[in-house]
Amino acid sequence: MLITALTKLTLLDFPDRLACIIFTGGCNLRCGYCHNAEFVLPEKLRALSNTIPFETIKNFLYARQGKLDGVVICGGEPTIQPDLLEKIAEIKEMGFQVKVDTNGSRPTVIKKLIQSQLVDFWAMDIKDSLPYRKELLGVPVEETAIRESIQLIKDSGAEYEFRTTIFPNYHDLKTLQQIGHELSGAKKWALQKGRSGKTLIQNFNNNNEYSESDLKTLQQNLLPYATKVIYRT
Repeated sequence: MLITALTKLTLLDFPDRLACIIFTGGCNLRCGYCHNAEFVLPEKLRALSNTIPFETIKNFLYARQGKLDGVVICGGEPTIQPDLLEKIAEIKEMGFQVKVDTNGSRPTVIKKLIQSQLVDFWAMDIKDSLPYRKELLGVPVEETAIRESIQLIKDSGAEYEFRTTIFPNYHDLKTLQQIGHELSGAKKWALQKGRSGKTLIQNFNNNNEYSESDLKTLQQNLLPYATKVIYRT
């Protein structure tokens, strides 16, 4: 597993748990608004001189047994890591719960993890209404893969949330309602305020941003699609 960073404590990323975050390197998408280019682009990854051996992570976790509840694995995109299942199994053996953040593009990996009962919490990013627009994702994404991952996670028996990072230029109410139809009956859907600034594609640097009032209005309009709809600023 290529590990690019470790956040030693988070109170927010794994609901109701004290957790750490493992960032994996590499991604199969090229979302223009991504803020983690150093964890995504191959040329940026090659320039990193401080990747973290998994043994170092294990030593850290051994020292945190009884102090941390869980481990968040995000990216990049964790499901492109060839040894993801094995490494999660080692983390679970140490007594930690595991949350995986994924873009949902690799349902075969998600299915294996679910069958192995290794993941306690899933967070899947729903980037756009289907079919995904290449101008947002940078590369083609199979509709069937996203739909399969949505259903797998809904049926997994684990805790989960779907989340959508939204920009006014790309995610109006109609687009979000179309996403809502894909998620219909989900337990939780989080709307996340998209931010301009340092992004993977320069065109996204000066995107408009939703106000908190706008987010609250969207949330109210999308309540029919999931048991719980929240927004994050």
